[in-house]
Amino acid sequence: MLLVTGITGHTGKYFLQELINNKYEGSIRCVVRETSNTSLLDNSGLDIEKVVGDLDDPDFIDSAMNGVDTVMHIYNIHHSPMIVQSAIKNKVKRAILVHTTGIYSEFKHASEGYKKIEQKINELKNDHECSTNITILRPSMIYGDLCDSNMSKFINIVDKFRIMPVISGGNSLIQPVNARDLGKAFFTVLISPQETDGKAYDLSGERPIKMIDVFKLISKELNKKTIFISVPLSLGVLVARVLKFLTLGRIDFIEKVQRMGENRSYSHDNATNDFGYSPMTFDDGIEIEVAEYLGAKKRK
Repeated sequence: MLLVTGITGHTGKYFLQELINNKYEGSIRCVVRETSNTSLLDNSGLDIEKVVGDLDDPDFIDSAMNGVDTVMHIYNIHHSPMIVQSAIKNKVKRAILVHTTGIYSEFKHASEGYKKIEQKINELKNDHECSTNITILRPSMIYGDLCDSNMSKFINIVDKFRIMPVISGGNSLIQPVNARDLGKAFFTVLISPQETDGKAYDLSGERPIKMIDVFKLISKELNKKTIFISVPLSLGVLVARVLKFLTLGRIDFIEKVQRMGENRSYSHDNATNDFGYSPMTFDDGIEIEVAEYLGAKKRK
């Protein structure tokens, strides 16, 4: 049996679509919330069992692991140690964990927690009683449709404003990955245990791209004429600090602004070599998302 967390979420739904497209024949147990929209699960034609529960509850996780051979943990990296602990306890053969390239950030707050989580998992792996093979997948900035929390915001901003400030000229590199490519990657890893067990992979977009070029592509797809003005990183951070002060800490964008000046490009060569990972170009991906944005805007 396959246990999946986060299957109704942004990347989870594309993993589900891959299961459907490939006519996955095994039984699947999906952890969902009371409020989850499970219509895609209900109409998938797959052998799916839904279990409602809280991943903060170790007893629930243990019960969900009963009879499971493989767990695909997509929802929330912070639950990974408990997921792995329960998988080991219940003699689960494989655990595939979706983490983040945020672990590589030069900013302590952004990366320290992720590093501690993976250190804990390594400690669990090295325990003499561990017979569970663990694979870690680290997506970079995820985009793909209006459910993402990255490009959808940029599209909305570029659409609304003719003049747009960009940190340090927008020269920092990012490598956004389309959620559709992640769905395919998750499925390929699932069916490729010999090639992927015990390894960790960075899952990034097709190539690095400058932030300013991202904004220009979005502006082009929107058929807008946008003026971009370079703003020093120090000024951006100052504005973020003032905003945090004025809102008594309710709005804190300081580290997000700082990371706008940080290169966030990561090679996916290992994933390509081991299981044929081949992500779409950003040009193609952002065209799809902008079209969805314009369609939703027209329907309003």
